[in-house]
Amino acid sequence: MTEVSINKQARLSEHFTLAEMCKTSAKTPDGNIPSHVHIENLRRLCSWLEMLRDEWNRRYGEGDDPIIINSSYRSEAVNKAIGGAKGSNHLTGCAADIRVAGMEQALRYSVILLDISDESREDFDELLIERSPKGGYWLHFAVRPSDNRRKVRLIQSLR
Repeated sequence: MTEVSINKQARLSEHFTLAEMCKTSAKTPDGNIPSHVHIENLRRLCSWLEMLRDEWNRRYGEGDDPIIINSSYRSEAVNKAIGGAKGSNHLTGCAADIRVAGMEQALRYSVILLDISDESREDFDELLIERSPKGGYWLHFAVRPSDNRRKVRLIQSLR
């Protein structure tokens, strides 16, 4: 069987690479390789992440602060291995879990994304502030090609 890999240097946007959006600590036989459709979904998501990065740096940042992705695209095998939700937007390349320094940064990121949505008149699917049992926070953000629900929630103690 031939091993399949991805071009880890491929840019989805100015600041986000395919490898960054597909990284995982779960070792699965499928290698967590996205399809062309998944990659297009990741590009759409990255366009929102670029706007988030720009606006964060304009309002609060040091001028070039990165947006750090904990998790984005997940194959079925990876999603199962980590205990992800069935039907997760991660499975289609439509979601990213974004690292935050704490609740305040999660709230500020959320406000920026809500402002972007309002100003562009484009909806997102999910904007969730999540908290691990150990107390760390992250921001889950998803945007689908269509049928976005504009779901905004604070979710405690996941995983």
